[in-house]
Amino acid sequence: MRFTKMQGCGNDYVYINGFEEQVPKDQKPSLARRLSDRHFGIGGDGVIFVNPSEEADFEMEMYNADGSRSEMCGNGIRCVAKFVYDKGLTDAERISVVSAGRMNYLELTVEKDAGNPRARGHVVMVRVNMGSPVLEPALIPVEAPGNRAVDEPILVEGEEYRMTCVSMGNPHAVVFREGVADMELGRLGPAFENHDRFPRRTNVEFVEVLDRGNCFMRVWERGTGETLACGTGCCAAAVACVLNGLTESSIKVRLLGGELLIEWDREKNLVYMTGPAVTVFEGEVQGC
Repeated sequence: MRFTKMQGCGNDYVYINGFEEQVPKDQKPSLARRLSDRHFGIGGDGVIFVNPSEEADFEMEMYNADGSRSEMCGNGIRCVAKFVYDKGLTDAERISVVSAGRMNYLELTVEKDAGNPRARGHVVMVRVNMGSPVLEPALIPVEAPGNRAVDEPILVEGEEYRMTCVSMGNPHAVVFREGVADMELGRLGPAFENHDRFPRRTNVEFVEVLDRGNCFMRVWERGTGETLACGTGCCAAAVACVLNGLTESSIKVRLLGGELLIEWDREKNLVYMTGPAVTVFEGEVQGC
């Protein structure tokens, strides 16, 4: 089976061409665990199948490194755009991609080959319409009173934190604090992810606001652990920043793996994410 390893801001996945490779659905979780293993497999934060779709141009079918199904990944979907364009599955520079029933619209920035103007070029940057943030606790889901969980107290390992919960197609709990770079994420991340207030577990973002236009973030992803970046997490963090009056509606989110531009159009209630997509290497794996 052929694969492509790709990354967006260091958030790396193994991509499988679902147009060509046929993997039974019940085998995909175990395959995702095997391929994601950084010691005995290819290595990555999960596996993404790029499939045909009747409702969109393409479908993104995503599995976390532990084999669990995930609804959405912002960095992953940018790489899907690069995958389908660079491999000639589309010539369009505006495409739609559906993931777990949620439709996303993407604009591709294509870099042409100066030495060969007839060449189609390759994708270097992608802007994604990530849709509207979901703030109703029952739909995120998170157990919280009221119609929003903004600056909501939560007790984790005997200490009270304040979280703002947002869904961008998958659940996020955003926690603002100082000293994010030095915190023990390996201890707090699992405690938040598996807290009983999150019926479907959660991704958790620890965010340090630098000024009205910039923040620094580390993320613990549900089913994977700490990653170098999380696109949906950046979107959730930007929304949480605005809801708490900490930043403007357009900010740069700095991550361990790079930087993403996030814009929340309050009038249309749409979140836009712009960032890079990179192919790392390609190859074949046996025994699938």
